[in-house]
Amino acid sequence: MTIPRQAETQLRKLAGQYPVVAITGPRQAGKTTLARTVFPGKNYLSLENPDTRYLAQTDPRSFLDRCRQGAVLDEIQRCPDLLSYLQELVDAEPLPGRFILTGSQQFGLLSNLTQSLAGRVALLQLLPFSLAERRQIGASAGLPKLPELLFAGFYPPVHDRRLEPATWYANYVQTYVERDVRQLLNVKDLSTFQRFLRLCAGRCGQLLNLSQLASDSGISHTTARAWISILEASYILFLLQPHHENFNKRLIKAPKLYFHDPGLCAWLLMIQSPEQLDLHPARGALFETFVVTEALKSRLNRGLAGNLFFWRDQGGHEVDLVADQGLKLLPVEIKSGQTLAADFFTGLERWRRIAGPRGADPLLVYGGNQTLRHGATTVFSWHDPAWPELF
Repeated sequence: MTIPRQAETQLRKLAGQYPVVAITGPRQAGKTTLARTVFPGKNYLSLENPDTRYLAQTDPRSFLDRCRQGAVLDEIQRCPDLLSYLQELVDAEPLPGRFILTGSQQFGLLSNLTQSLAGRVALLQLLPFSLAERRQIGASAGLPKLPELLFAGFYPPVHDRRLEPATWYANYVQTYVERDVRQLLNVKDLSTFQRFLRLCAGRCGQLLNLSQLASDSGISHTTARAWISILEASYILFLLQPHHENFNKRLIKAPKLYFHDPGLCAWLLMIQSPEQLDLHPARGALFETFVVTEALKSRLNRGLAGNLFFWRDQGGHEVDLVADQGLKLLPVEIKSGQTLAADFFTGLERWRRIAGPRGADPLLVYGGNQTLRHGATTVFSWHDPAWPELF
């Protein structure tokens, strides 16, 4: 079953304007499926295939002769030198949507793309399924309960092939994450990296203290910084930056760490079932991960910059998520509890007073089932389809 992706509209739009479109994102997020579904008539060549890659590396002109009319070139980061030859082709005949590239590593790929194909390439980031896309799976039965949703995560193969999440995530980490790390870094002791990855999962939704993380992992601060960069480049985790507008307050400068998928994070935390997740101390962090990544997917699928931040001053007052929408700042509070409480709104009310006219009417996304209005704040149930569209 192929689930229509929300990014398809943006992909078609970019392909109508640029000769090259590059789809980047995590491995197994559906980049290849999206490209081949939208452009079924294009020649498809995967640079993961050793024979294909060998030809592209040793005789790039001959390789590109096979696809002068255009092609889908999969995992382009495996052969970055090909991009310079691609420039020559599209300059000679700059037909819109001629080449569709996919890549699953940002490390070096984006700089190579912008260097070799500046002005010729458009970028589209594709993350795992959004909540709206996940809703299409078993639509008659509706969404699963929240613990099941967080436990399974949003990677397409888990749902397309009805795979056991724990088994799939174990194989994913071993076959993709660790392999990418070996390619990009000379990691001799893989068990140390595995411990580092699990310690990152334990800090999901928290301020990143790199020195403490390095100490707990038994590695240097420099190594920890390099490993975080690799995990970011591989779309495993990302750092949510604090919003720079201080409103005359002293702000926290450290970013917050999040994983791109709550299911992967849950597996790294050794959570073995939805029932266990429901009672786990990390439940709130996993729910927060879900909401933050939904907001990010909503923006990226429409071709918008992330523009997502959090706000926290040195007195500990915080807003979980702030979407910078230009003239307005949209504040969002995230609570995993199913019952609304008065203190859910305290941070939002304080922030509104500080932000003044720059602040948009706040949102609160929570683990309950009702959507309602509380003063100036709209309270959304986690499964309401409307809230991701507001970012």
